Amino acid sequence: MARQKGIIKLKGTIGDITFYKTQDGHLAREKGGIDASRIASDPAFQRTRENGSEFGRAGKAGKILRTALRVLLLNSSDSRMVSRLTQSMVKVIQADTTSERGLRNVIDGEAELLTGFEFNIRGKLGTSLFAPFTGGINRVSGEISVDIPPFIPSNMIAAPGGTTHFKIISAGVEVDFENETFVEQHSETAITAWDATPTAVISHVNTVTPNSTKPLFLALGLEFYQEVNGSMYSLKNGAYNPLSLIAVDGGV
Repeated sequence: MARQKGIIKLKGTIGDITFYKTQDGHLAREKGGIDASRIASDPAFQRTRENGSEFGRAGKAGKILRTALRVLLLNSSDSRMVSRLTQSMVKVIQADTTSERGLRNVIDGEAELLTGFEFNIRGKLGTSLFAPFTGGINRVSGEISVDIPPFIPSNMIAAPGGTTHFKIISAGVEVDFENETFVEQHSETAITAWDATPTAVISHVNTVTPNSTKPLFLALGLEFYQEVNGSMYSLKNGAYNPLSLIAVDGGV
């Protein structure tokens, strides 16, 4: 692809060149490619079909997880999160050592590879929250929990400029990737001043189905606020709010 320069930016197709706009700017590329019917039937493209099948499965799995975490993601994601999550899901699927190529899936893969996934690349949990925390997944009871001892916010939270307050959010999620269903529960602290006053002990318990055999996920994040004339406003519309998967149990 080529980047368009100059005052006039084109959109559409002229001859064999297609002009289009992306978040990276105005680009241009040559039309072409292999006919779709050939890809669908030609034995030479067997690997392409297998890769496409697994990529589609990864995209669908990512969508289910995003839907399950939608309440938290409304204020805690970046513009490329969907593609990054799909790429991570591809790695989960490729870790499936029992299914044939093209039929590999999330259930037989390694969902634990999603541990540490950051939903907002502009505000990572690892570079925002320095207070120690403990996350736990109890498959028997269905309790997905996070505990944070008292800490001084101004010392242990690296907040973006303009922050006056924050809150800590978490969610426990059980996902049935086969049937495309989920169980979710989330928790949040009160909006708290970002200052030198120690917090109380923070303990979130998010409950899903006891004795579930499905993959279980624990997400933890922060939301930053700015107080103006006594009212709280989400700082920069949540542009720097971190949210991360801190624990994953792939199921049994």
